[in-house]
Amino acid sequence: MSLESVRAFFAAHAPDITVLEAQQSSATVALAAEAFGVTPERIAKTLSLRVGDQVLLVVTCGTARLDNKKARAVFGGKVRMLGAEEVVAATGHPVGGVCPFGLPTPLPVYCDVSLRAFDEVVPAAGSTNSAVRITPERMARLTAAEWVDVCEPAPVPAQA
Repeated sequence: MSLESVRAFFAAHAPDITVLEAQQSSATVALAAEAFGVTPERIAKTLSLRVGDQVLLVVTCGTARLDNKKARAVFGGKVRMLGAEEVVAATGHPVGGVCPFGLPTPLPVYCDVSLRAFDEVVPAAGSTNSAVRITPERMARLTAAEWVDVCEPAPVPAQA
Protein backbone atom coordinates (compact mmCIF):
# COMPACT_ATOMS: atom_id res chain seq x y z
CA MET A 1 0.00 0.00 0.00
CA SER A 2 2.73 2.47 0.91
CA LEU A 3 4.60 1.99 -2.36
CA GLU A 4 1.30 2.44 -4.18
CA SER A 5 0.60 5.73 -2.38
CA VAL A 6 4.01 6.99 -3.55
CA ARG A 7 3.33 5.84 -7.13
CA ALA A 8 -0.03 7.66 -7.00
CA PHE A 9 1.68 10.80 -5.64
CA PHE A 10 4.14 10.88 -8.55
CA ALA A 11 1.47 10.01 -11.12
CA ALA A 12 -0.49 13.06 -9.94
CA HIS A 13 2.33 15.55 -9.26
CA ALA A 14 5.39 14.50 -11.29
CA PRO A 15 4.53 11.83 -13.87
CA ASP A 16 8.03 12.07 -15.36
CA ILE A 17 9.56 10.58 -12.19
CA THR A 18 9.74 6.79 -12.11
CA VAL A 19 9.67 4.79 -8.90
CA LEU A 20 12.61 2.40 -9.00
CA GLU A 21 12.50 -1.03 -7.35
CA ALA A 22 15.60 -2.98 -6.40
CA GLN A 23 15.81 -6.74 -6.06
CA GLN A 24 17.61 -6.36 -2.74
CA SER A 25 16.74 -4.37 0.37
CA SER A 26 17.46 -0.64 0.42
CA ALA A 27 16.31 -0.22 4.03
CA THR A 28 19.53 1.42 5.27
CA VAL A 29 21.65 4.17 3.75
CA ALA A 30 24.44 1.68 2.94
CA LEU A 31 22.06 -0.83 1.37
CA ALA A 32 20.25 1.88 -0.60
CA ALA A 33 23.54 3.27 -1.94
CA GLU A 34 24.53 -0.21 -3.10
CA ALA A 35 21.09 -1.03 -4.54
CA PHE A 36 20.82 2.20 -6.55
CA GLY A 37 24.49 2.69 -7.47
CA VAL A 38 25.21 5.96 -5.66
CA THR A 39 27.41 7.06 -2.78
CA PRO A 40 25.80 7.03 0.69
CA GLU A 41 25.83 10.85 0.78
CA ARG A 42 23.37 10.93 -2.14
CA ILE A 43 20.77 8.86 -0.31
CA ALA A 44 18.14 11.29 1.00
CA LYS A 45 17.12 9.78 4.33
CA THR A 46 13.87 10.84 5.95
CA LEU A 47 13.83 11.23 9.73
CA SER A 48 10.46 10.99 11.48
CA LEU A 49 10.53 13.29 14.50
CA ARG A 50 8.30 14.60 17.25
CA VAL A 51 8.58 18.03 18.85
CA GLY A 52 5.99 18.26 21.62
CA ASP A 53 2.73 17.11 20.01
CA GLN A 54 3.91 17.84 16.45
CA VAL A 55 5.17 15.08 14.14
CA LEU A 56 7.41 16.26 11.31
CA LEU A 57 9.76 14.87 8.68
CA VAL A 58 13.31 16.01 8.02
CA VAL A 59 15.02 14.85 4.82
CA THR A 60 18.82 14.90 5.07
CA CYS A 61 21.92 13.81 3.22
CA GLY A 62 22.49 10.09 3.84
CA THR A 63 25.59 10.58 5.96
CA ALA A 64 24.39 13.64 7.88
CA ARG A 65 23.56 13.41 11.57
CA LEU A 66 20.89 15.44 13.29
CA ASP A 67 22.35 18.15 15.53
CA ASN A 68 20.02 18.23 18.53
CA LYS A 69 20.99 21.78 19.51
CA LYS A 70 20.30 23.13 16.00
CA ALA A 71 17.06 21.12 15.74
CA ARG A 72 15.82 22.41 19.10
CA ALA A 73 16.52 25.99 18.00
CA VAL A 74 14.80 25.57 14.61
CA PHE A 75 11.78 23.56 15.80
CA GLY A 76 11.31 25.29 19.15
CA GLY A 77 11.61 22.28 21.44
CA LYS A 78 13.26 18.99 22.23
CA VAL A 79 13.32 16.68 19.21
CA ARG A 80 12.87 12.93 19.52
CA MET A 81 12.82 10.16 16.94
CA LEU A 82 9.57 8.27 16.50
CA GLY A 83 9.45 4.54 17.21
CA ALA A 84 8.81 2.11 14.35
CA GLU A 85 5.06 1.79 15.05
CA GLU A 86 4.70 5.57 15.34
CA VAL A 87 6.52 5.99 12.01
CA VAL A 88 4.11 3.67 10.20
CA ALA A 89 1.09 5.33 11.86
CA ALA A 90 2.28 8.83 10.91
CA THR A 91 3.67 8.22 7.42
CA GLY A 92 2.06 5.01 6.20
CA HIS A 93 5.57 3.88 5.25
CA PRO A 94 7.67 1.20 6.95
CA VAL A 95 11.01 2.07 8.55
CA GLY A 96 13.54 1.80 5.73
CA GLY A 97 11.01 3.08 3.18
CA VAL A 98 10.02 6.37 4.80
CA CYS A 99 9.84 9.33 2.44
CA PRO A 100 7.95 12.63 2.24
CA PHE A 101 5.81 11.40 -0.68
CA GLY A 102 2.39 9.74 -0.60
CA LEU A 103 1.62 10.47 3.05
CA PRO A 104 -1.85 9.51 4.34
CA THR A 105 -2.23 12.94 5.97
CA PRO A 106 -0.08 16.03 5.42
CA LEU A 107 2.92 16.46 7.72
CA PRO A 108 5.37 19.35 7.88
CA VAL A 109 8.38 18.45 5.73
CA TYR A 110 11.81 20.04 6.08
CA CYS A 111 14.84 19.55 3.85
CA ASP A 112 18.23 19.95 5.46
CA VAL A 113 20.68 22.15 3.58
CA SER A 114 23.07 19.16 3.40
CA LEU A 115 21.04 17.99 0.38
CA ARG A 116 21.99 21.07 -1.61
CA ALA A 117 25.50 19.69 -2.16
CA PHE A 118 24.04 17.35 -4.80
CA ASP A 119 22.41 17.77 -8.20
CA GLU A 120 20.41 14.57 -7.64
CA VAL A 121 19.49 12.58 -4.54
CA VAL A 122 17.84 9.20 -4.01
CA PRO A 123 15.10 9.13 -1.37
CA ALA A 124 13.11 6.00 -0.52
CA ALA A 125 9.71 5.55 -2.14
CA GLY A 126 7.49 3.90 0.45
CA SER A 127 8.98 0.41 0.68
CA THR A 128 12.25 -1.14 1.81
CA ASN A 129 13.41 -1.71 -1.77
CA SER A 130 12.18 1.34 -3.68
CA ALA A 131 13.48 4.84 -4.40
CA VAL A 132 13.33 7.74 -6.84
CA ARG A 133 15.99 9.95 -8.39
CA ILE A 134 15.18 13.63 -7.95
CA THR A 135 16.85 17.00 -7.55
CA PRO A 136 16.78 18.31 -3.97
CA GLU A 137 15.04 21.51 -5.08
CA ARG A 138 12.28 19.61 -6.89
CA MET A 139 11.77 17.31 -3.90
CA ALA A 140 11.37 20.36 -1.68
CA ARG A 141 8.88 21.96 -4.10
CA LEU A 142 6.80 18.79 -4.49
CA THR A 143 6.53 18.29 -0.73
CA ALA A 144 6.17 21.99 0.19
CA ALA A 145 9.28 21.55 2.32
CA GLU A 146 11.04 24.34 4.15
CA TRP A 147 14.84 24.44 3.97
CA VAL A 148 16.54 24.22 7.38
CA ASP A 149 20.03 23.71 8.83
CA VAL A 150 19.56 21.05 11.52
CA CYS A 151 22.42 18.63 10.89
CA GLU A 152 26.03 18.48 11.98
CA PRO A 153 28.35 19.72 9.25
CA ALA A 154 28.56 16.92 6.71
CA PRO A 155 31.90 15.54 5.58
CA VAL A 156 33.02 16.59 2.12
CA PRO A 157 30.97 14.49 -0.33
CA ALA A 158 32.70 11.78 -2.29
CA GLN A 159 32.65 12.09 -6.07
CA ALA A 160 30.04 9.89 -7.70
